[in-house]
Amino acid sequence: MDMTQIELKEFLDAKVVEYNNPKFIASDPIQIPHQFKLKEDIEIAAFLTATIAWGNRKMIIKNATKMMELMGESPYDFILNHTEDHLERFDGFVHRTFNEIDIKFFIESIKNIYLNYNGLEELFTVKNKTNSLQNRIHLFKNIFFEINHPLRTKKHVSDPQKGSAAKRINMFLRWMVRKDNAGVDFGIWNNISPAELSCPLDVHSGNVARKLGLLKRKQNDAKALLELDTNLRKLDITDPVKYDFALFGLGVFEKF
Repeated sequence: MDMTQIELKEFLDAKVVEYNNPKFIASDPIQIPHQFKLKEDIEIAAFLTATIAWGNRKMIIKNATKMMELMGESPYDFILNHTEDHLERFDGFVHRTFNEIDIKFFIESIKNIYLNYNGLEELFTVKNKTNSLQNRIHLFKNIFFEINHPLRTKKHVSDPQKGSAAKRINMFLRWMVRKDNAGVDFGIWNNISPAELSCPLDVHSGNVARKLGLLKRKQNDAKALLELDTNLRKLDITDPVKYDFALFGLGVFEKF
């Protein structure tokens, strides 16, 4: 599509308003953390839901709901206080390639993070502000796997320094950091600026971005993410990832 930058911004801003509203929640995995009130419950539910957020959205929601049920609808309490016996209830759990081995390790690793690092928010809030959020995802992965872990599980946490667009972690960070005043994103992490966020780049948002001239690179990788981020920041320097709603909505709901 040939549009001037002003026309493109007006078009996308209108789509943000259309999709960044509470109606969006009903068909989106973000509905899982929205069931909770406690900050730690919200962020743990969000992290686990984002971790399995690939493939069919109904299946993502179904399996994320199952994870919450298996944790007694109190993820923070379960993470901190579970025993080895409690983990047996996850036997047979599977979402695509994420299985019982992976979820059991995730529970142990998240426990380590809350006991020894003051929680998930603290790990992503590096005081050195020259450090990009993508670098912090890399540091997060190192700490996530510092305890004894199955090798197979490492593939379930992306690393931008290995060339990944890290779609699921960037989506999780959008949920936690962005204050949208529309009741979709939570905005409960105050030590990271929404201006630092990166767009969760997937097949849908990538294809729409290419049609709109926001992205030229063919692969949805870390280089493509940098290109897309750079162009979205030209449209809104303070809240660039609000356009995720526009790109995703155009792709999924409008088959743009």
